[in-house]
Amino acid sequence: MNTQKPTTPIPALTQTASFRLLSSDITTSLSSDASNCLPPDIGDVNIKERRLQGPLVLQLLGIEDMSRSRWEQVEAIEALERGEGTKGREIIRITGTEEGDDSGANVNKGGGPHKLSLQDARGSRVYGIELKEIRGVGLGMSIGCKLVLKNAVVARGVVLMEPANTTILGGKIEAWHKTWKENRKTELKAAIEASERTARSNP
Repeated sequence: MNTQKPTTPIPALTQTASFRLLSSDITTSLSSDASNCLPPDIGDVNIKERRLQGPLVLQLLGIEDMSRSRWEQVEAIEALERGEGTKGREIIRITGTEEGDDSGANVNKGGGPHKLSLQDARGSRVYGIELKEIRGVGLGMSIGCKLVLKNAVVARGVVLMEPANTTILGGKIEAWHKTWKENRKTELKAAIEASERTARSNP
């Protein structure tokens, strides 16, 4: 009698591995070899320009829409909490399918450019600026989302991101995402209140 267990199909194994990577912290799930990480002096503003050959896998720690005021950013976060998004200037309802899609294709677009806080497998951090609109980049991105940089320019310690050098893989670290949303809204409101106090004290 053949007692050999059925072999799991390769596509299923690949899908499982991909899901685990996208939902993991790459500082513990990926090798921190130099070839997989940012240069140790990545944030050096004295280096006018350099190029990251890559490919490098990074994870998202935070995102900001540089075209929106603080109040507009608070409103955008609250809209996403209500299950709403934007398509241009139109407010739309995000369906269950879209909410569960980690591909990055259904994020809250409009506005931009965006400033991203990114981290590599070693734990090094760097900011990236979206020079041209990148599919999957927006305020609706999940914290912990993975992306790949290849042949990207770094100017004065900031990665210049555009479709030709940035690929969004998707993913999410649930605990990080929840904490970031809560803290981000609190930070924005505190900054607004501080600005209002300063304005009142300096008529």
